[in-house]
Amino acid sequence: MDHRFDPTPGPEIVAVPSGLHARVDAFFAGLGQGVNAAGLKRARLRAIVRLEARSDAELARIGLTREGIAAHVFRDLFG
Repeated sequence: MDHRFDPTPGPEIVAVPSGLHARVDAFFAGLGQGVNAAGLKRARLRAIVRLEARSDAELARIGLTREGIAAHVFRDLFG
């Protein structure tokens, strides 16, 4: 049995609210085919979860809607 240390980081566990994956997937579906969204989504999920936790009023104060969160988080890639 091989017991060597593997320095590769394991997957990060993030609690995701119900429906969030569907909204992010719908955002990527709107971009069209050819986008591998899995890696992109995983890397930015923490920011999406943080914004999703805010109230609609808090989002409005920073110029966002709940539907616009994914576009905001990925704006540097698809903006």
